[in-house]
Amino acid sequence: METAADFKIEPGPDGPTVSLSGSWTADRLGAAGHALSRAVAGAPKVAFELSGVGRLDTAGAYAMIKAAGPAFDLERVRGRPESLRLMKLIAEAARSKAIIRPTPKGFHELTIRIGKGVFDVALEGFETMVFLGHLLVVIGRTAVNLVLHPRRVRWPALVTLIERAGLDAIPIVAVTSFFIGAVIALLGINQLRQFGAEVFAVELIGIAVLREFGIVITAVLLAGRSASAFAAEIGSMKMNQEIDAMQVLGVDPFEALVFPRFGALLISIPLLTFVAVLAGLFGGLVVTWNVLGLGPAFFLQRIVDNVGVENFWVGLSKAPVMAAVIAGIGCRQGMEVGVDVESLGRRVTAAVVHAIFAIIMIDAAFALMYMELNL
Repeated sequence: METAADFKIEPGPDGPTVSLSGSWTADRLGAAGHALSRAVAGAPKVAFELSGVGRLDTAGAYAMIKAAGPAFDLERVRGRPESLRLMKLIAEAARSKAIIRPTPKGFHELTIRIGKGVFDVALEGFETMVFLGHLLVVIGRTAVNLVLHPRRVRWPALVTLIERAGLDAIPIVAVTSFFIGAVIALLGINQLRQFGAEVFAVELIGIAVLREFGIVITAVLLAGRSASAFAAEIGSMKMNQEIDAMQVLGVDPFEALVFPRFGALLISIPLLTFVAVLAGLFGGLVVTWNVLGLGPAFFLQRIVDNVGVENFWVGLSKAPVMAAVIAGIGCRQGMEVGVDVESLGRRVTAAVVHAIFAIIMIDAAFALMYMELNL
């Protein structure tokens, strides 16, 4: 049975020798450390005899070194080799002092934050390229499976995600696009009335909805609805180590989780864009019919004659790019989630913000491209 820490002091010509006994551990030390400090206080040199010590841990070693103070000398310690190694380790740790660096302020702090921001941006770019490369490999593998091994494609997951990301989003997309079309009509009529050209509000509605607002509103709504859901779903699986379990079982998480979401948005967004265009035109039709008295036949005829189907295809051409960006950002942020809930919330927020920012940038790039092509 372990006994409590104790000691005995024997005076000597070169200073007292302290013979320790019992277990000098944290749970057996008790008041022995303070008593030892008082007993050897003021002694120029102190020798320690550890042959009678049963067990020794860092708490007991530090109590001896603290009691000896500056007079502690490892050469005057006798005991087992493992005890001497522990005493040496604690003595070096006790002598070392923490380096306190002054907190950067002003311009120095600004440069540090800018440097960290640049490094984070570079790291995000590198990780995005890694994610994109892995996704392209999975897309190529799935394309081969579609031709050679159709059963290997995860059709149930793809169909389920099409329903969740596409069919379930029809009401919110249609209602939002309806009011966007109505607002465009109200603003257009109000501005064009100054020139007596209210009738041209029909062309304004058609071009705005077909080229821009149909696809942009759909993409923004899916960025807030689907990108956040993808990040939360994959992130929660990452937190629960389900993705690690899939990798242990030989299942590629990109093939099982990322590609079905990518494919679902690739199929859903063009269909939702078509719904958004119809709803937006209907909202503009309702306003022009009530405010200007222009009937549906007149409205649709001007759309067909003066707007044309080219603007619809211009808007629809953006849909696959928007789908790839929204799905990629949502899934990538989910794969980057750590083990804590704070990381999950941060990544879900980042998925929505990054997706909306990317949508605006892509739409601007398409606008410039089509302007150069005179389309």
